[in-house]
Amino acid sequence: MEETISLSEIFEVLKKRYKIILSSVVIITLLVAIGSLFVITPMYEATSQFIVNEPEKSESEQFDSNTIRTNIEVINTYNVIITSPAILDDVIDELNLDYGASTLAEKITVSSEEDSQVVSVTVSDPKQPVASMIVNEVVATFQNEIPDIMNVDNVNILTQAEEVTNPNPVSPNVKLNIAIGLVLGLMIGVGIAFLLEYLDTTIKTEKDIENQLGVSVIGIIPRVEIEDLREQTTETNDSPKRSRK
Repeated sequence: MEETISLSEIFEVLKKRYKIILSSVVIITLLVAIGSLFVITPMYEATSQFIVNEPEKSESEQFDSNTIRTNIEVINTYNVIITSPAILDDVIDELNLDYGASTLAEKITVSSEEDSQVVSVTVSDPKQPVASMIVNEVVATFQNEIPDIMNVDNVNILTQAEEVTNPNPVSPNVKLNIAIGLVLGLMIGVGIAFLLEYLDTTIKTEKDIENQLGVSVIGIIPRVEIEDLREQTTETNDSPKRSRK
Protein backbone atom coordinates (compact mmCIF):
# COMPACT_ATOMS: atom_id res chain seq x y z
CA MET A 1 0.00 0.00 0.00
CA GLU A 2 1.39 3.37 -1.01
CA GLU A 3 2.10 5.80 1.77
CA THR A 4 0.47 9.21 1.56
CA ILE A 5 1.32 12.40 3.39
CA SER A 6 -1.18 15.02 4.42
CA LEU A 7 -0.79 18.79 4.54
CA SER A 8 -0.71 18.68 8.32
CA GLU A 9 2.20 16.23 8.22
CA ILE A 10 4.04 18.45 5.73
CA PHE A 11 3.51 21.42 8.02
CA GLU A 12 4.80 19.43 10.99
CA VAL A 13 7.97 18.48 9.10
CA LEU A 14 8.58 22.10 8.08
CA LYS A 15 7.92 23.26 11.63
CA LYS A 16 10.22 20.63 13.07
CA ARG A 17 13.08 21.37 10.66
CA TYR A 18 12.61 25.14 10.34
CA LYS A 19 16.11 25.87 11.66
CA ILE A 20 17.67 23.83 8.86
CA ILE A 21 15.51 25.59 6.27
CA LEU A 22 16.36 29.06 7.58
CA SER A 23 20.05 28.19 7.79
CA SER A 24 20.02 26.97 4.19
CA VAL A 25 18.31 30.15 2.96
CA VAL A 26 20.71 32.45 4.83
CA ILE A 27 23.89 30.59 3.88
CA ILE A 28 23.10 30.21 0.18
CA THR A 29 21.82 33.79 -0.14
CA LEU A 30 24.99 35.11 1.51
CA LEU A 31 27.19 33.02 -0.77
CA VAL A 32 25.35 34.24 -3.87
CA ALA A 33 25.52 37.86 -2.70
CA ILE A 34 29.24 37.64 -1.93
CA GLY A 35 29.91 35.98 -5.26
CA SER A 36 27.90 38.59 -7.18
CA LEU A 37 29.49 41.55 -5.39
CA PHE A 38 33.10 40.47 -4.91
CA VAL A 39 33.89 37.41 -7.04
CA ILE A 40 32.18 37.80 -10.42
CA THR A 41 33.80 40.45 -12.60
CA PRO A 42 31.31 43.16 -13.63
CA MET A 43 30.77 43.45 -17.38
CA TYR A 44 29.91 46.65 -19.26
CA GLU A 45 28.46 47.10 -22.73
CA ALA A 46 28.87 49.65 -25.49
CA THR A 47 26.81 49.73 -28.70
CA SER A 48 27.35 51.23 -32.14
CA GLN A 49 24.89 51.16 -35.04
CA PHE A 50 25.23 51.27 -38.81
CA ILE A 51 22.70 51.24 -41.65
CA VAL A 52 22.77 49.25 -44.84
CA ASN A 53 21.65 51.56 -47.62
CA GLU A 54 19.47 50.41 -50.49
CA PRO A 55 21.08 50.56 -53.93
CA GLU A 56 19.62 53.20 -56.24
CA LYS A 57 16.82 51.92 -58.46
CA SER A 58 15.29 53.32 -61.57
CA GLU A 59 11.70 54.48 -61.57
CA SER A 60 10.66 51.40 -63.51
CA GLU A 61 12.04 49.08 -60.85
CA GLN A 62 9.84 48.20 -57.89
CA PHE A 63 10.42 46.36 -54.67
CA ASP A 64 9.17 42.82 -54.55
CA SER A 65 9.48 39.90 -52.13
CA ASN A 66 12.74 38.79 -53.75
CA THR A 67 14.28 42.22 -53.18
CA ILE A 68 13.29 42.20 -49.50
CA ARG A 69 14.64 38.69 -49.10
CA THR A 70 17.91 39.72 -50.74
CA ASN A 71 18.30 42.67 -48.39
CA ILE A 72 17.77 40.43 -45.34
CA GLU A 73 20.31 37.95 -46.67
CA VAL A 74 22.84 40.75 -47.20
CA ILE A 75 22.38 41.96 -43.60
CA ASN A 76 22.74 38.41 -42.27
CA THR A 77 25.92 38.08 -44.30
CA TYR A 78 27.24 41.31 -42.82
CA ASN A 79 26.50 40.00 -39.34
CA VAL A 80 28.79 37.03 -40.01
CA ILE A 81 31.53 39.11 -41.60
CA ILE A 82 31.70 41.49 -38.62
CA THR A 83 32.83 38.70 -36.29
CA SER A 84 35.16 37.08 -38.81
CA PRO A 85 38.98 37.20 -38.57
CA ALA A 86 39.01 39.34 -41.73
CA ILE A 87 37.67 42.22 -39.61
CA LEU A 88 38.75 41.32 -36.08
CA ASP A 89 42.41 40.72 -36.93
CA ASP A 90 42.67 44.30 -38.16
CA VAL A 91 40.91 45.54 -35.01
CA ILE A 92 43.34 43.62 -32.79
CA ASP A 93 46.35 45.03 -34.66
CA GLU A 94 44.99 48.58 -34.54
CA LEU A 95 44.19 48.50 -30.80
CA ASN A 96 47.10 46.23 -29.78
CA LEU A 97 44.80 43.82 -27.97
CA ASP A 98 46.43 40.92 -26.15
CA TYR A 99 43.98 38.21 -27.29
CA GLY A 100 42.97 36.59 -30.53
CA ALA A 101 40.06 36.97 -32.93
CA SER A 102 38.09 34.08 -31.41
CA THR A 103 38.20 35.65 -27.93
CA LEU A 104 37.20 39.04 -29.33
CA ALA A 105 34.32 37.46 -31.26
CA GLU A 106 32.89 36.14 -27.98
CA LYS A 107 32.65 39.72 -26.73
CA ILE A 108 30.66 40.89 -29.75
CA THR A 109 26.92 40.64 -30.28
CA VAL A 110 25.39 41.61 -33.62
CA SER A 111 21.64 42.12 -33.97
CA SER A 112 19.19 43.65 -36.41
CA GLU A 113 15.49 44.27 -36.10
CA GLU A 114 13.16 42.34 -38.36
CA ASP A 115 12.66 44.06 -41.74
CA SER A 116 15.12 46.75 -40.68
CA GLN A 117 18.31 47.94 -42.35
CA VAL A 118 19.83 49.09 -39.04
CA VAL A 119 22.38 46.77 -37.46
CA SER A 120 23.50 47.10 -33.83
CA VAL A 121 26.94 45.94 -32.75
CA THR A 122 27.48 45.50 -28.98
CA VAL A 123 30.75 44.73 -27.21
CA SER A 124 31.02 43.64 -23.57
CA ASP A 125 34.15 44.17 -21.50
CA PRO A 126 35.12 44.58 -17.82
CA LYS A 127 35.96 48.22 -18.65
CA GLN A 128 33.33 50.40 -20.30
CA PRO A 129 35.85 52.72 -22.07
CA VAL A 130 37.53 49.67 -23.59
CA ALA A 131 34.17 48.32 -24.77
CA SER A 132 33.41 51.66 -26.44
CA MET A 133 36.80 51.79 -28.10
CA ILE A 134 36.53 48.25 -29.43
CA VAL A 135 32.98 48.52 -30.80
CA ASN A 136 33.76 51.79 -32.60
CA GLU A 137 36.87 50.28 -34.14
CA VAL A 138 35.00 47.14 -35.20
CA VAL A 139 32.29 49.12 -37.01
CA ALA A 140 34.81 51.52 -38.59
CA THR A 141 36.99 48.64 -39.81
CA PHE A 142 33.94 46.85 -41.18
CA GLN A 143 32.86 49.96 -43.09
CA ASN A 144 36.34 50.31 -44.61
CA GLU A 145 36.79 46.65 -45.51
CA ILE A 146 33.33 45.73 -46.84
CA PRO A 147 33.87 47.38 -50.27
CA ASP A 148 36.87 45.11 -50.88
CA ILE A 149 35.18 42.02 -49.45
CA MET A 150 31.82 42.26 -51.26
CA ASN A 151 32.38 44.99 -53.86
CA VAL A 152 29.70 47.18 -52.32
CA ASP A 153 29.76 50.50 -50.54
CA ASN A 154 26.42 50.70 -48.77
CA VAL A 155 27.34 50.90 -45.08
CA ASN A 156 27.02 54.14 -43.14
CA ILE A 157 27.60 54.56 -39.41
CA LEU A 158 24.58 55.89 -37.53
CA THR A 159 25.82 56.14 -33.94
CA GLN A 160 29.10 55.57 -32.18
CA ALA A 161 29.57 54.35 -28.63
CA GLU A 162 30.61 56.96 -26.08
CA GLU A 163 32.53 56.61 -22.87
CA VAL A 164 30.25 56.82 -19.82
CA THR A 165 31.44 58.44 -16.59
CA ASN A 166 29.52 56.25 -14.15
CA PRO A 167 28.38 53.22 -16.14
CA ASN A 168 26.10 50.54 -14.76
CA PRO A 169 27.29 46.97 -15.30
CA VAL A 170 25.03 44.71 -17.33
CA SER A 171 26.18 41.71 -15.32
CA PRO A 172 26.04 40.34 -12.75
CA ASN A 173 22.50 41.34 -11.82
CA VAL A 174 22.95 41.40 -8.04
CA LYS A 175 19.26 41.75 -7.16
CA LEU A 176 18.22 38.96 -9.48
CA ASN A 177 21.00 36.68 -8.24
CA ILE A 178 20.01 37.30 -4.60
CA ALA A 179 16.38 36.51 -5.42
CA ILE A 180 17.48 33.29 -7.11
CA GLY A 181 19.64 32.51 -4.07
CA LEU A 182 16.64 32.92 -1.77
CA VAL A 183 14.52 30.54 -3.83
CA LEU A 184 17.38 28.07 -4.24
CA GLY A 185 18.17 28.15 -0.51
CA LEU A 186 14.52 27.57 0.34
CA MET A 187 14.26 24.64 -2.06
CA ILE A 188 17.46 23.04 -0.76
CA GLY A 189 16.43 23.60 2.86
CA VAL A 190 13.02 22.01 2.35
CA GLY A 191 14.63 19.14 0.46
CA ILE A 192 17.08 18.49 3.29
CA ALA A 193 14.25 18.68 5.85
CA PHE A 194 12.20 16.01 4.10
CA LEU A 195 15.30 13.89 3.43
CA LEU A 196 16.19 13.88 7.13
CA GLU A 197 12.60 13.06 8.00
CA TYR A 198 12.60 10.18 5.52
CA LEU A 199 15.88 8.78 6.89
CA ASP A 200 14.68 9.07 10.49
CA THR A 201 13.22 5.60 11.17
CA THR A 202 12.98 5.88 14.95
CA ILE A 203 9.57 5.20 16.54
CA LYS A 204 8.15 8.25 18.25
CA THR A 205 4.35 7.91 18.32
CA GLU A 206 1.66 5.28 18.63
CA LYS A 207 0.97 5.65 14.95
CA ASP A 208 4.57 4.73 14.15
CA ILE A 209 4.13 1.47 16.12
CA GLU A 210 0.95 0.61 14.24
CA ASN A 211 2.58 1.35 10.88
CA GLN A 212 5.80 -0.54 11.61
CA LEU A 213 4.44 -3.59 13.49
CA GLY A 214 0.91 -3.75 12.14
CA VAL A 215 -0.66 -4.09 15.61
CA SER A 216 -2.97 -1.87 17.59
CA VAL A 217 -1.77 -0.03 20.68
CA ILE A 218 -3.81 -1.06 23.75
CA GLY A 219 -1.97 0.90 26.39
CA ILE A 220 0.62 3.58 26.96
CA ILE A 221 3.15 3.84 29.78
CA PRO A 222 3.66 7.51 30.39
CA ARG A 223 7.15 8.86 30.93
CA VAL A 224 7.60 10.35 34.37
CA GLU A 225 10.46 12.74 35.06
CA ILE A 226 12.21 12.93 38.43
CA GLU A 227 11.16 16.55 38.77
CA ASP A 228 7.52 15.53 38.39
CA LEU A 229 7.93 12.99 41.21
CA ARG A 230 9.53 15.58 43.44
CA GLU A 231 6.72 18.04 42.81
CA GLN A 232 4.11 15.38 43.52
CA THR A 233 5.89 14.37 46.79
CA THR A 234 6.08 17.98 47.88
CA GLU A 235 2.38 18.52 47.22
CA THR A 236 1.55 15.37 49.22
CA ASN A 237 3.64 16.43 52.18
CA ASP A 238 2.15 19.91 52.22
CA SER A 239 -1.43 18.70 52.12
CA PRO A 240 -3.26 18.69 55.59
CA LYS A 241 -3.45 15.31 57.31
CA ARG A 242 -6.89 13.93 58.02
CA SER A 243 -7.68 13.39 61.69
CA ARG A 244 -8.77 9.95 62.80
CA LYS A 245 -12.21 9.52 64.24
